[in-house]
Amino acid sequence: MSAPDARFTDVGRLVVRCPDRPGIVAVLSRLLADVGANITDSQQHSSDPLGGTFTLRLEFVLADLAAHRQHLEGALSLLARQWGMTWRLTEAVHRPTIAVFVSKTDHVLQELIYRVRAGDIRAEIACVVSNHRDLEPVAVSAGLPFHHVPVTAETKAQAEAAALELIGDVDLVVLARYMQIVSPEFCARFPERLINIHHSFLPAFVGANPYQAAHDRGVKLIGATAHYVTPELDAGPIIEQEVARVDHRATVEDMRRVGRYVERQVLAQAVTWHVEDRVIVEGPRTIVFA
Repeated sequence: MSAPDARFTDVGRLVVRCPDRPGIVAVLSRLLADVGANITDSQQHSSDPLGGTFTLRLEFVLADLAAHRQHLEGALSLLARQWGMTWRLTEAVHRPTIAVFVSKTDHVLQELIYRVRAGDIRAEIACVVSNHRDLEPVAVSAGLPFHHVPVTAETKAQAEAAALELIGDVDLVVLARYMQIVSPEFCARFPERLINIHHSFLPAFVGANPYQAAHDRGVKLIGATAHYVTPELDAGPIIEQEVARVDHRATVEDMRRVGRYVERQVLAQAVTWHVEDRVIVEGPRTIVFA
C-alpha cells in the first residue's frame, strides 16, 4: 500500500447530475463556501439548457475534509430531494483498488503497473487474474498477487465465479487484453466499473487476425477503444479512443506494434480518468471532464 500523498489530503471531488434549471451552480457553490471549501476546478455540461440534464464536476480543498464529510453528505442529500439530484462525493487521497484481468499479452498490464508505481494513476492494483500462466512472472516481479483461473467452454461459469470470489469487492475491474467474454452477471457486479480495451478495426475486421486483414486491405489508421463493459459485446459507453497513422511500408508486425502502443495509451488514460471521477455515463455515451 502506497503512503498517502500530502498533495491530495483534504481535496474533495463532487459530481452532480440533475434536471437543468437556473441556480444549481449557485446553490452548490454556496454549500461549499459555507463550510469553508475553496473550489479549485469546475467543469459542467448540459444536454439541453431547456429541460435537459445538467452534469457538474467540482474539485475543492477543505481543511479537515474527513471531519466535514458527514455534514456535507447530509446537506447534499437534502439538496438531492429538492433538485432531483444524484451525486457522489469522494476524497482524492483515497486510492481505488483495481483487479486486472489478462491473458497472454503483457503490454497494457505493464503500462498500468508503471503508471500506478509512478503515481500517474492514483490507484492500487489489488491483483492480476489470468486464464493462462504466461504473465505470472510480470505480476510477481511487480509484487502483485497473481491468480491463475483456467477457462474452458465447459468450465466458464465456474471459472468466472471463482475469479469473482478471488477479487472480492474491488473498486474497478480492467480487462487488459483478457481474451474471454464476461457474462451479464459479471457485468452486473461492476456496473460502470468494468473497463475493456480493444483495437478499433471493429466491425470491419473481426476474427482472430484483424491486423492481417487490415494489412491486406491497406488500412492506414491503427486505433484502440476503451469502454465500459455491458452485456452487449463491445458496445458499452466509450471512454477514450486514439489512432496512429501507418503507410504502405508497414508490415503486419509493424501494425501490431503500433496497435500495442495505442492500446497502452488509451487504456491507461481511460483508467486515469475513471479513478479521478472524470467519467460520467449518460445512457450509451459518456461525459469525460478531461
